[in-house]
Amino acid sequence: MTELLTANRIDVAKVKADFPIFANNPGLVYLDSGASSQRPTAVLEAMDNYYRFHHANVHRGVYRLAEEATELYEGARERIGRFLSAAHPSREIIFAKNSTEALNLVANSLGRGYLRQGDKVVLTKMEHHANIVPWQMLSQYLGIKIEYIDVDDQGELMIDDLDSIVDGAKVVSLTLTSNVLGTVTPFTEIALAAKAAGAIVVGDASQFVPHRAIDVTTIGADLIAFTGHKMFGPTGIGVLWGKSELLDQMPPFLGGGDMITDVRLDGFVANELPYKFEAGTPPIAEAIGLGAAVDYMNSIGMDAIEHHDREISKLAYENVKEAFGSEIRIFGPSDPSKRSGCLSFEFEGVHPHDVAQVLDQNLVNVRAGHHCAKPLMRHLGVAATARASFHIYNDEADVDALVNALRETRNFFI
Repeated sequence: MTELLTANRIDVAKVKADFPIFANNPGLVYLDSGASSQRPTAVLEAMDNYYRFHHANVHRGVYRLAEEATELYEGARERIGRFLSAAHPSREIIFAKNSTEALNLVANSLGRGYLRQGDKVVLTKMEHHANIVPWQMLSQYLGIKIEYIDVDDQGELMIDDLDSIVDGAKVVSLTLTSNVLGTVTPFTEIALAAKAAGAIVVGDASQFVPHRAIDVTTIGADLIAFTGHKMFGPTGIGVLWGKSELLDQMPPFLGGGDMITDVRLDGFVANELPYKFEAGTPPIAEAIGLGAAVDYMNSIGMDAIEHHDREISKLAYENVKEAFGSEIRIFGPSDPSKRSGCLSFEFEGVHPHDVAQVLDQNLVNVRAGHHCAKPLMRHLGVAATARASFHIYNDEADVDALVNALRETRNFFI
């Protein structure tokens, strides 16, 4: 069996000890981090510490607890901003419920303040519904035109005629990594062409940020959305990063407390960044937990995480291919440098839900379904796939367990 390379190698046993879920579920092989990763003790303790010792609402109180809570909340914002290499972390990091809400914020705000009937928005056929439906809703009530970049048989974007694709576009919005195919898109190449054509560039980095370092000042985007629960953080917290000069021009998405400086019967004055996009009591504990998750990832090192991600993905691809050949159709690029840590596949003659159930009987957790990417499923000619997705607590033994459980699936159904 091919082994992970030794350079930048993560001590998986040591990492796994940081995650209580494994001690509490002996034998668990968790291969669904693409849907939601597990949480290390450091994240759980950071949130517990806030609730036990510092809980109060933020920004509104002058008493000690309120000031402590605000300091923890804003401190998390700063650390997350530095993690992304944001130029102005205190202004450019906006907390949302998840990346779906962040992308809805973008579509709705641009729809109110920038886009007009007939304007062209470019997406791709591999997008998660979160980066399709908000634009389709905008098309229904504003009349924008949506065009899609196609996907080839290798699961890569077809951009040979890129200048023509982005010509006339007002917005180009695409994923940095496909949640189904694992494809790492040529985001910066597309972004630079889109910018040259005068478009605003939006990136869905939900599957990218948990596995690879990102510098938002050089990647070519104007706005980037991602979610906390796929990167060891809690549920209920997502991030929108945007260039401060663009965010300043965009109108608020939600109205209510904390996003205003003044309200009168005949109108309101919006707050400064980032607060004009954070209406109501924010996800305080969740932001603190996400800050702790970023600290945890930094303690391991993003280079090591990326290396592990690439190698475990390569290992899984090769071992499944070797064991099953044409019985299993694997979707996405075969080149490990072009894919991230997931393996989406179809077992000939077996429904993905049945595959997932047999794997679960062997303590191997994978996702089965359309993965919130129905247009891509139709493009691939399938209703659903099974998907194994990996992270730093997975190793060669987990890949072996996946292959062995797939053999059990074959023995049961075929």
